[in-house]
Amino acid sequence: MGHDDLPTLELAFPGPERDRGVAAILRGEKTALTGLLEIFEHAGEAVPQTGQRFSVLDSEGRPAVTIELVDVRVVPMKEIDDDFARAEGRGYSDVAQWRAAHEEFFRSDGVSEFLGRTPVVDDDTLVVAERFRVVEPGQHRFKPVPLTVRHITTPPGE
Repeated sequence: MGHDDLPTLELAFPGPERDRGVAAILRGEKTALTGLLEIFEHAGEAVPQTGQRFSVLDSEGRPAVTIELVDVRVVPMKEIDDDFARAEGRGYSDVAQWRAAHEEFFRSDGVSEFLGRTPVVDDDTLVVAERFRVVEPGQHRFKPVPLTVRHITTPPGE
């Protein structure tokens, strides 16, 4: 599949949070991301598969980096561990910090507006835990594929 055919991926919402996430990927600090399964379901999108590639967009909607998923799991929040939390590249020292930030974000106004309600977020809430590797940094041409805010991974204020 050429770059023109890659689906796009947007971290959080446009702005500083997304830009910090993209920068962390480019620096090699971010190798994981978490999405709320309910967002995928609400958007009618399939859970991504291992081996799938995405063009990660910056806040201006430009391709910033191509990633390839190396592991995708749907798990309850309680199964996320310290190693995964640190791999998110957001400076979490442990899963407790990851959990607090993600609970806040998954209950944010933006997520609630998208879902039409505030989601229940607890130990049993299912998340899509994805690990990835950078395939190609930098700009490339792409064909946008309609995509909602399915990868809401970055809490506001980070």
